[in-house]
Amino acid sequence: MEKFHVCVVSLVAFSLLFHGGIARAVRRSHSHSSTQDNDDASEEWGYVEVRPKAHMFWWLYRSPYRVENSTKPWPIILWLQGGPGASGVGIGNFEEVGPLDTNLKTRNSTWLRKADLLFVDNPVGTGYSYVEDEKLFVKSDVEAATDLTTLLEEIFNKNQKLQKSPLYIVAESYGGKFAATLGLSALNAIESGKLKLKLGGVALGDSWISPEDFVLSWGPLLKDVSRLDKNGMESSNSLAVKIKQQLKDGQYVEATSSWSELEGLISSSSSSVDFYNFLLDSGMDPVSATATEKISEVISMKRYSRYLSTLKSSSSSSSSSTPGGDGDLNSLLNGAIKKKLKIIPENVTWGGQSDQVFSFLGGDFMKPRINEVDELLAKGVNVTIYNGQLDVICSTKGTEAWVEKLKWEGLQGFQSSQRSPLHCGADRLTRGFSKSYKNLHFYWILGAGHFVPVDQPCIALNMVGAITDSPASST
Repeated sequence: MEKFHVCVVSLVAFSLLFHGGIARAVRRSHSHSSTQDNDDASEEWGYVEVRPKAHMFWWLYRSPYRVENSTKPWPIILWLQGGPGASGVGIGNFEEVGPLDTNLKTRNSTWLRKADLLFVDNPVGTGYSYVEDEKLFVKSDVEAATDLTTLLEEIFNKNQKLQKSPLYIVAESYGGKFAATLGLSALNAIESGKLKLKLGGVALGDSWISPEDFVLSWGPLLKDVSRLDKNGMESSNSLAVKIKQQLKDGQYVEATSSWSELEGLISSSSSSVDFYNFLLDSGMDPVSATATEKISEVISMKRYSRYLSTLKSSSSSSSSSTPGGDGDLNSLLNGAIKKKLKIIPENVTWGGQSDQVFSFLGGDFMKPRINEVDELLAKGVNVTIYNGQLDVICSTKGTEAWVEKLKWEGLQGFQSSQRSPLHCGADRLTRGFSKSYKNLHFYWILGAGHFVPVDQPCIALNMVGAITDSPASST
């Protein structure tokens, strides 16, 4: 059984491959236990068989902006996408923080300026990851965390170079639930000697940590910003209270169905507000502009399914000479990128099992993960929460509500702390606020919706530099 399969390639080779260069620039290697270490390699990718017949794909970029500092080690960011079933290798990489955009143009705001980047397609069945038997799809966030911990063990344990870098788990949307459970799972593996890495911290970006608090926030928030009237808010509140009771009664699948119903009610009452940015109408968000509702046939996901299906760049100035140059992420990942990677099985379509990923997690989707955040804080892990001001699905109002439920001993001190304004460079316009107390940090990002790195790239880059204590932050 081949448990580990990895490829290494340089960014120079990447450019050659996509712009008329030579195929021999790619070097391939096979290993049963560890990644191939190559000082000249700026990229590595591979599969880890996290369980028999369950294959998870990962892609690691080493930063060309690395700053060697004896007092501050260069960090690694593990990006966890949401959904569940959305691809970090596709969306987080090409749409948000990776080195290239969906037109394969350089992204000036890439988070590689502050850290190395590790993208994964999690849980198995997401993106390029796949299972050979549908019984192998995970049914809970905890099961997903176990698979991710196995992946980290395979990547880090025999690579001493990687072990020197602290790992920061940075999540978006439903990825926040994965991050909280993974943080605890990784800590347990580290303490037992099974995982050799340093956990630097966990960052929860617009994260679905407490579904109850989010659905209760939607009506009042949208009424305050004039997207709902009093009647719309009252109807929304009534259904949200029903969801709260379903969750109290342990009716999680029913609560997921009611959540979908609530989104439909709000959409019809608000002239289709975009759940990722309340200043926009549905479908106008730059990351999910023309996406379809592909998986709603399996489970009623409504607008949120746009996050899982064919995503396109909002740019209309793409070049037809560039592979994937129309900004179509689906075509790019199933075309030029699949060809570049070389190890994706022919019968695996990027995102082909994403609908099933969500379906199998339907019973866990509405469960909160506040207790896991509490436990991370109690263990001394640095926890950062950041939220876009304009987000609806994971609103700041809802996030603040679940933070107030923390039992962490430092909560009162955090709440009484003062916020500091955030700026970008010489621009003195207030871009957000932040405050910290002990190991809890909170960022309010103004002018951003659900996809903070897309809407406010400068402030997001500064923020992630602070979160990781990157040596590049002081240069």
